[in-house]
Amino acid sequence: MTSTLVVGGSGGLGAVIARHFADRGDDVVVTSRDKARAEATAARIGPGTRGLAVDLGQPETIGAALADVTEVDHVVITAVGQAANSLAQFNVTDAVAAVTMKLVGYAETVRVLRERFNPGASVVLFGGLAKERPYPGSTVVSTFNAGITGLVRTLAVEIAPHRVNALHPGLIGDSPKWRDVPEPPHSAQTPIGRLVTMAEIADATEFLLRNTGVNAHDLHMDGGLLAT
Repeated sequence: MTSTLVVGGSGGLGAVIARHFADRGDDVVVTSRDKARAEATAARIGPGTRGLAVDLGQPETIGAALADVTEVDHVVITAVGQAANSLAQFNVTDAVAAVTMKLVGYAETVRVLRERFNPGASVVLFGGLAKERPYPGSTVVSTFNAGITGLVRTLAVEIAPHRVNALHPGLIGDSPKWRDVPEPPHSAQTPIGRLVTMAEIADATEFLLRNTGVNAHDLHMDGGLLAT
């Protein structure tokens, strides 16, 4: 049975991705900083899914937190920390916490699991379109999402022959943040005439994990927005 770990899989997009892999028969582990939330999500997804508490914001604790994950085929790291933080009103504490979680935490998770990868194991790290399309208050978000590109490229060398890719979504139309907004930003600008969906993001995640020829790649899931 395929073993899939979704870090940050206790809600929103992460939970949809976890369910996607559970529905195809994978043995799935979902994580949250809060153990009860991770376990509740696992229970909703169903048998074969379990929850663990992992805090990427405290990288020194990740090894112990993942001790029960003894082997893995697929690792998906979706965890986010995207509080607005502009240069004009820069919060250093928040910036350090966000970058630590997104870059150091992501890297440490892969390092901890590397020796437990099954043959053919692969990794998908989540960034975001803010690295290409900054917006007011995205100083830190744009920076760490751009950092995901560099992290993927160096990890592809360091964990070879295992593969690692990055997925950078634009706004997701049916996400909790945007699904009830009548006219969300960018929807009229995309060539497809709408925002992408969580199901499309989950499908793209599976493609990156499955396709053995795709490595060290940044996949932008934006409905073509970058072409406009």
